Amino acid sequence: MEKKRISVVSLDLRAGESYGREIAGLFGDYAHVSVYNVQDGSAAGVLPGADLFVVSTDAYGSAEEVARHVPIGCQTMAVEVSFRWSELRKLKEIPAGTRVLFVNMTQTMAREAITQLNQFGINHIQLIPFYPGAVLEEEVSIAVTPDEMRYVPEGISTKINLGQRPCTSGMMIEIALRLELEYLLETKPFQEYFKTIATSNYSFDQMFAKSVRLESQFYILMEILEEGVIGVNERGEIFACSHHAEEITRVNGSLIMGRRGEKVFPYIDFSGCLKNKSRVEAQVKKINGVNVSVEVVPVLRQETCIGAFAILQRFNDVEMRQNELRKQLLHKGHYAKYGFQDIVGDSQAIVRAREILGRMAVSESPVLLIGETGTGKELFAHALHQASRRKDQPFVAINVAAFPENLLESELFGYEEGAFTGAKKGGRPGLLELAHRGTLFLDEVEGMSPMLQVKLLRVLQEKELMRVGGSRMITIDVRIVAATNESLEEKVEEGSFRRDLYYRLNTLPIMIPPLAQRGGDMFLLIDRFKEELGGRFELTEPIEKFLREYSWPGNIRELRNVVEYFIYTGHEKITMEDLPPTVLRRGRQDLRPVMAPARGRTSDRRVPVTRASDNEHFAGESSGEEEPFDREAFWFVLGQLYEASEAGSFLGREKILARARERHFPVSQQEVRSVLSEMSEQGLARVSRGRGGSRLTPKGRRLWEDHQDRF
Repeated sequence: MEKKRISVVSLDLRAGESYGREIAGLFGDYAHVSVYNVQDGSAAGVLPGADLFVVSTDAYGSAEEVARHVPIGCQTMAVEVSFRWSELRKLKEIPAGTRVLFVNMTQTMAREAITQLNQFGINHIQLIPFYPGAVLEEEVSIAVTPDEMRYVPEGISTKINLGQRPCTSGMMIEIALRLELEYLLETKPFQEYFKTIATSNYSFDQMFAKSVRLESQFYILMEILEEGVIGVNERGEIFACSHHAEEITRVNGSLIMGRRGEKVFPYIDFSGCLKNKSRVEAQVKKINGVNVSVEVVPVLRQETCIGAFAILQRFNDVEMRQNELRKQLLHKGHYAKYGFQDIVGDSQAIVRAREILGRMAVSESPVLLIGETGTGKELFAHALHQASRRKDQPFVAINVAAFPENLLESELFGYEEGAFTGAKKGGRPGLLELAHRGTLFLDEVEGMSPMLQVKLLRVLQEKELMRVGGSRMITIDVRIVAATNESLEEKVEEGSFRRDLYYRLNTLPIMIPPLAQRGGDMFLLIDRFKEELGGRFELTEPIEKFLREYSWPGNIRELRNVVEYFIYTGHEKITMEDLPPTVLRRGRQDLRPVMAPARGRTSDRRVPVTRASDNEHFAGESSGEEEPFDREAFWFVLGQLYEASEAGSFLGREKILARARERHFPVSQQEVRSVLSEMSEQGLARVSRGRGGSRLTPKGRRLWEDHQDRF
């Protein structure tokens, strides 16, 4: 028998040689194995023809690019990698809770490998992705790497090399099937290889590898499927009819074998599928008084159609299966944990926010929660879902800013099998699918890339999506609740956020008030946190006064941290000495003197304005000489921020500069940046990163109100 030809194509030379050795070890007696890689240029141009091209997903970057290098008519498939059981046992020996660096060539490869290790049960240690260009921010003593020792940082005491990641047993099975060498699956080399490679589908792989004939495997799997399956050969003759198909069509399978498919099932277009060699998309057919989804899929070998399968599924079966999956999701944590009763506070600002959001809950429109970091936007999102008609359906939350673009896309939209290296066999639904008929909460939505903004806009407009690497549209019904701590209007103006998506998300906007604007709610929250954390302490009067005056840049999240700190001081009476160092330092900045103009003077002289209470807790301390800044620029910016505060909105640098130009006020971007920085240091304003919006604190508002009569 003439040997087959297998070509392996990879990005990295070492990885390609490793894949080639493994494939040659199993198929070397039956196929010639050639290795090409992008790094040394051997994978450039149109490659020599082969019976099968096995291509790593990072080699060319897209299916279109693969097609430019692989000759027309040649089969292609993706490289799939795993780990060896022996290497996983090494990781199992690491003490639970240990922080371990996982070192790989790129961030994506490191994260994908960590995800796969989690699927294999390596969950007792905390794996931290590390790659060229990453910064090691904390001390770690153990590093694990798949043969990328060159990227392990200096100073790591324990280095565990897992070696090049091996090809999966499923990939080797697919090679055998594509080359019509399936009889090799029962040979000893294959059996030994399958035993060494880790897989999350171990039982299926073993069944597949130990089956004597492919036919027996097919019939077993056909009966496992919940859909009805009817198979015809290249002549349109029926050779398979599953038990579920018999139930749906009320036909005895043993009596129809060998008969023409369209004669027995005139409502199934077998002939069209065989003739056109293309899928017949799902259509609704009335079969025995029941609505049934009927889809016909061709079976292609090279360019020849050797048969077709009809997939039948009753609509009530689909609905029942979806309900079962939703129940499982609710038990896996995809549900809202909090309601409006969990939002603590009776200040006017929080009561109004609760009332407005409660009215928004009955709508199906998107909601945009706007508020500073730590104000409890996710808590409000939970409460909104609980008060809506979707309360019995999934509530799924994701922090958009926590994921790089490629991982965020697969998290939100899911992926099909083989979409990228490390993709789970069989693919995986995304969070949008998991939130079907429920609510998806997108935190820090301003961090979404332009490409994903386009995809999300389509979901909102068309209520359908396509998985990464997929080819079919999936219909979904999801309510979007988004949150941002920056001014999306500013993002739209500077071009980093799509205007059409902004208006879709901004249908029902609501401001979540910062802690500094909630008055006595702070002490109600302190009591709640004390109860939750099991702490006992009392605040002295100076501490209460300090907490009222403090600007709370971290809002409720920071307050909870402070309460926990108070508990661990072990003191029943909390004094100034019990404040966390960072809060004390920030508090001193909040209470530093600010610079105000002298009454009746036109010179550039500065006069400190300090309320008697500002520094009474720091008697005898001096904050030192303040660096003077331009008097007119400072008061112009302060006035603009005050106007924005009155309107309940944020104001960014670009908007401030635009207003200065309108009023013919001479000020540069650098001057505005310096003024905002100084205001932030003195606790007069909260300034977001980049060109997001800034907002006055209560202290900044008081300063303007005390001195606006001078202008």
